[in-house]
Amino acid sequence: MKITGLNLDIIWKNKKGNFQLIEEQLAHEEADVFLLPEMFSTGFCMDASEVSDRNEESLEFLKKISKEKNAAFCGSAPIEHDGKYYNRMFFVQPDSTVSFYDKRHLFSFSGEDKVYTPGRDRVIINYKGIRILLQVCYDLRFPVFARNNDDYDAILYVANWPEKRVGAWEHLLKARAIENLSYVFGLNRIGMDGNNLLYQESSHCFFADGTEIATKNGNIVSAVLDMDELKDFRNHFQFLNDRDQFSIQY
Repeated sequence: MKITGLNLDIIWKNKKGNFQLIEEQLAHEEADVFLLPEMFSTGFCMDASEVSDRNEESLEFLKKISKEKNAAFCGSAPIEHDGKYYNRMFFVQPDSTVSFYDKRHLFSFSGEDKVYTPGRDRVIINYKGIRILLQVCYDLRFPVFARNNDDYDAILYVANWPEKRVGAWEHLLKARAIENLSYVFGLNRIGMDGNNLLYQESSHCFFADGTEIATKNGNIVSAVLDMDELKDFRNHFQFLNDRDQFSIQY
């Protein structure tokens, strides 16, 4: 499976502008799955009442471009549902099948927890024979929630992780791959947001041993996930068999 991420310089609070930018920058790319950053349509914005989708704008865009490119699209957007706001990560397939994960760990340092509602469910989807765990940005700092119970093969992280803390982002992505014997693809945004936070190019894909496997070309970062290679590695290093057994209290 080929996954291609777009290191997007998100236009602040401009959904139509971001939709157009995504279409332009992915026009000549081919992949099985396209990955977009956290809050790809607006930037990481706490003005939820202003920017959140009420009419499924971001989801409809994902359905449209997914069908056009005959590929799955994945990214998060701020949405309003039943009077609450969520940082919702969508996984949209070309036939318009939709799965979603609501970000569980809200970034209290920026006040996200005061504005958005945390998700409760741990979401794993199966696409083209690969089991994928969906995660958003700050979730990366909480390994218990992402612990592999031998129920997934890859983690997709989408983020707005600023340059000043990018070292933690890169080290934790690699750690999640090694400890869970899984592929980990972390896609970050680039550029400057409306809060004057700088984001540097820092997207990665790690194999289960911590090896970087992503290739980069401009704003495009891609990786091929090989299930045979992963199965061979897991069969040789059966570390997941020794994992601790526990449950998460919600």
